Amino acid sequence: MEKIFVCDTSVIVDGRILGLVGRKEVSGTIVVPNASLAELEHQANAGKETGFAGLAVLQKLNALAKEQGMQISYQGSRPTPHQIEFAKSGEIDASIRDMARMLNATLVTGDKVQHEVALVQGISVIYLHAHEEAVAELAFQKYFTPQTMSVHLKEGCVPVAKVGTPGQIKLEKLGEKLGSHALHDMAKEIVEATERNSSYYFEIERKGATVIQMGKYRIVITKPPFSDGFEITIVRPTISLTFDDYEMSSKLRGRLASRAEGIIICGPPGSGKSTFAAALANYYSAEGKIVKTMESPRDLQVGDEITQYGPLDGKFELTNDIMLLVRPDYTVYDEMRKTEDFAVYADMRMAGIGLMGVLHAKEAIDAVQRFINRVDLGVIPQIVDTIVLIRGGVVAKALVLNLTVRVPYGMTEEDLSRPIVEVKDFDTGRLEFELYKFGEETVVLPITAELEAKHAKATAPIDEAAVEAVLDKLLSKIVRGDFDIGFEGRKAIVYVEERDMASVIGKGGKNIMSLEKKAGVKIDVKPL
Repeated sequence: MEKIFVCDTSVIVDGRILGLVGRKEVSGTIVVPNASLAELEHQANAGKETGFAGLAVLQKLNALAKEQGMQISYQGSRPTPHQIEFAKSGEIDASIRDMARMLNATLVTGDKVQHEVALVQGISVIYLHAHEEAVAELAFQKYFTPQTMSVHLKEGCVPVAKVGTPGQIKLEKLGEKLGSHALHDMAKEIVEATERNSSYYFEIERKGATVIQMGKYRIVITKPPFSDGFEITIVRPTISLTFDDYEMSSKLRGRLASRAEGIIICGPPGSGKSTFAAALANYYSAEGKIVKTMESPRDLQVGDEITQYGPLDGKFELTNDIMLLVRPDYTVYDEMRKTEDFAVYADMRMAGIGLMGVLHAKEAIDAVQRFINRVDLGVIPQIVDTIVLIRGGVVAKALVLNLTVRVPYGMTEEDLSRPIVEVKDFDTGRLEFELYKFGEETVVLPITAELEAKHAKATAPIDEAAVEAVLDKLLSKIVRGDFDIGFEGRKAIVYVEERDMASVIGKGGKNIMSLEKKAGVKIDVKPL
């Protein structure tokens, strides 16, 4: 009696059914459920690469079966709207198992749950375990050399690669223009390898865009309508450094090694931020700390003892809930961009978890500004204690933050005191910026040498005797009655009889402004 094999969607998408047929481990009749075909069609219509990869495998399967004299049969009904809606709950898988049982066939699957349920129902099943597959077997790797950071492939264009190290990058052309067919085949090969390998992940799969983490390679596949053409971008780290490899002051090294728990690592794209974050994470782990990461895609090159978490159900807020139960000493929060990311960062820091946030910023102060209007200004120094700017793969600058209450630079009146976030250069201790609220606006004020000089002059102690002598001479020409002169801080208080107050102030404040200019101080007028 001729054997019948029913293959489900998993072994079609990853292409392993082709290997079974090619090695003649499967012979007779292969049944492809129309439910699987409909699922692949739905994915392809949604612009997902898994759908296109599966349809390409079926085309190859038809040709291979014809060569070997096998029969391919498409059977069963298309899934109902109910089955499509509850596909993740197993409705389509259930219909495929029902077909295998009805035909007295052997089910071929790469889905562990499908395999286990089939055994429970007494269905003959071949389970293809996920296994490790070397990336070297894939076509895109031919474009990489030891110094290649990224490869950029687009249909109708010459492939190009970024070669070098952070800060020393050059663009190189690779071969001839790529045709559409070659690029699509490469994408299908990548998808098949990802489906077969338990250590590769689909980080994002949406209409027109697919992001895959394949070991050390981060692969982004885009197509219309999202992009104007079919494109594949593959990025990987070219160097792996340890914490000791970075040059920095002993003061900064000591802080990062022992005290800093609210660290922001920033820099422009491709500057080496993630490499530094991974080096610091590996250092903490080697020092006996429990370290985790939160990242999407999960591409940090960290040791096996460091668990890398993605967004749970697509949300890092839910990952945060798990993280609070796991209780790590340090967590790396990679690629902070959205407002929700900053809210999660603040919540974790307030809960006492040591954090290293990684974000894009051209200058170190830009990293602070990313928190403004996302987190209360006064909370920022509590959740961020050290900012490290990475540029060209090296530590370019470090800032520290603290909260104080005083009069901002450029202001002199004591009643203008307010909470101020001071941003200082870590190594020199020099104040570089101050942040404060002015009405509804948040001011980020650069502290220049000129502003420091003006502030020092404006806040220097006044010579009360000299000011009193000037005012005594000027007031004696204006005031008819008695008057007295006192001081409150840097302000002079002139006490005169009520009948003389109008004369001292003058029309529109003309006289008092003249007195202030000549005496060099602010003046209040009060009744004697």
